[in-house]
Amino acid sequence: MTLALYARRKGWALEGVTIRLRHSRIHAEDCADCETKVGRVDRIDREILLAGKLGEDQRSRLLEIADKCPVHRTLTSEIKIDTSLE
Repeated sequence: MTLALYARRKGWALEGVTIRLRHSRIHAEDCADCETKVGRVDRIDREILLAGKLGEDQRSRLLEIADKCPVHRTLTSEIKIDTSLE
């Protein structure tokens, strides 16, 4: 949704976006760029397919915007969950 809104505002010919995600748990020691060094780390592999007549500059910018969407920012930030029974 974030990519579509951005492209629409810019007047770009984005016709559709498909996102594919794969989730796995890997050993932290196998992750060179992870802060956590022990135990396991959740890993999400993301593939983005952009449909439409877009230039390379536009495609690159949309990839940058994908990292700024609210869902991506939530998943890459520290998360604290408070739970209560009602």
